[in-house]
Amino acid sequence: MAPVLIGYAIVFGVLTIQDHANEPPTVAYTEFQTQVRAHNVKEVFSTGDSIEGQLKTAVTLPGGGKGETYEKFTTERPEFAEDDLLAQLEAGGATVRATPVVQQRGTLLNLLISFGPILLLVGFYWWMLKNQRGGGSLLGKRKESRVAPGTVRTTFADVAGIDEVKDEISEIVDFLKDPAKYRRIGARAPRGVLLAGSPGTGKTLLARATAGEAGVPFFSASAAEFIEVVVGVGASRVRDLFTEARKVAPAIVFIDEIDAIGRSRSGGGFGGNDEREQTLNQILTEMDGFTAEEGVIVMAATNRPDVLDQALLRPGRFDRTITVSPPDQRGRLAILRVHTRHVPLADDVNLERLSRTTPGMTGADLANLVNEGALVAARRGADTVTALDLANALEKVQLGAARNVVMPEAEKRRTAYHESGHALLGMLQPGADPVRKVTIIPRGRALGVTLSTPDTDRYGYDEDYLRGRIIGALGGMAAEEVVFGLVTTGAESDLETATNLARNMVGRWGMSAKVGPVSVLPPEGDPRATGVSEQLLDTVDEEIRRIVEECYVSAVTLLREHHDQLESLTERLLERETLDETEAYAAAGFTRV
Repeated sequence: MAPVLIGYAIVFGVLTIQDHANEPPTVAYTEFQTQVRAHNVKEVFSTGDSIEGQLKTAVTLPGGGKGETYEKFTTERPEFAEDDLLAQLEAGGATVRATPVVQQRGTLLNLLISFGPILLLVGFYWWMLKNQRGGGSLLGKRKESRVAPGTVRTTFADVAGIDEVKDEISEIVDFLKDPAKYRRIGARAPRGVLLAGSPGTGKTLLARATAGEAGVPFFSASAAEFIEVVVGVGASRVRDLFTEARKVAPAIVFIDEIDAIGRSRSGGGFGGNDEREQTLNQILTEMDGFTAEEGVIVMAATNRPDVLDQALLRPGRFDRTITVSPPDQRGRLAILRVHTRHVPLADDVNLERLSRTTPGMTGADLANLVNEGALVAARRGADTVTALDLANALEKVQLGAARNVVMPEAEKRRTAYHESGHALLGMLQPGADPVRKVTIIPRGRALGVTLSTPDTDRYGYDEDYLRGRIIGALGGMAAEEVVFGLVTTGAESDLETATNLARNMVGRWGMSAKVGPVSVLPPEGDPRATGVSEQLLDTVDEEIRRIVEECYVSAVTLLREHHDQLESLTERLLERETLDETEAYAAAGFTRV
């Protein structure tokens, strides 16, 4: 298609240039009058005051022109001219026409201009339909990739920290390796396996490892790549993808981010929704067409299993849903060992200690942490990655990159009090997460950061712990009020954190006696759509405000009672700018065990 467009443009340009070169000259009206009086005008065509014509005999322009000879010409009749032009032309035997006698475009150029757009439109649709049959998109070929069994594969040895998930997947691997064992007793493998979990937990890696462990071809595509402007393209691509997989079965087809096309159908969609639903319907049809003998297993990944259409999750399609959760401490240690296999570590690196200080991190987070540590070591020209390199990398990952900002002394002191308020309240709250680091070096959008993480992984939170979190979040704002008598905009993100915690406590977790043990606020969307009354929502708002205000009063009271410790911690922070766990607790007069 592109060569056709280029060729058309070249021909059009050449003919246009030639056409302009052949345009008749424009002569003065007086010169035209001279030729009329000399009875040398053969025929003319007039539109308003514009006149085009042809002479009986070619003449040369007078000295005022360029001296060229002309036969065809154009001219403009002045508005103030009072001559009887028609009578003069008739007296000279000129023909006056209602159609132009001078064609300003050549025949071929006129044909191109007349039929060129139609030809281009026909050619565009032909190219688009051809590309669609070949599985391409309007901007290029489709992007699903195939990994053949003979290439270097990812296996379960490359997957760590999710052993319970690997155990469930092992059944799929065993079926792909020895399907006859299952057929003998009438069992069949799941047609589809849905991997659900937070971003970075290893869903795509697990799917690749499953294919690698089984030694079968692996076809992967992102669901978003199926959606195009033209309805039907996505369904065509789905057909092609599954056709290719059947040719080399047993095989695994992996669809990433399947919620892009697999969301619940509302019915009566238009435009892009029609395309999405047609693509989803084609996937359902292809999965229904599988037989136990084909050996094609569909794996899909999503971060939002709650929004998927129920038709996808019924038996016979995605029979099995496997939740891939962030790893626990033991899993993080295993993941760190995998990602440091090819990284030279110094003797002072303790991966077990590092795994304890990274709760909540996913496999992707830990891989990034190790890589950042290696980059830090490379920048200083070292041959090994030390514990300090990894600590600096962890600080960058958790707190953000340090900014080179010179703060006024007054602003720096206010920031120190703000962060000390967070840290001190974190130390005073029973059962609160330990304070790991306090800094007044600007990082990201924050002028200072206080980092608190638990000693062990936590999976459930009681009301006392959550209230302690809110009190700690409001500690910076409370410290500013205690010391300066006013608050600043620095508490914006703290207020958001506190409000969100209180909202979930009241609206989702049943931690308000006034609202009761009911779920009022859905994870997303308007609660009114689920039948929640305005009166109940008003009560929820009142309870949220009450909890936050009570926690703020507690924060101010505690800081006034421990004002000396606040001052001591602030002065030490101003002196060092960054305090680690041991230094922070010592500055506040606590002993960290």
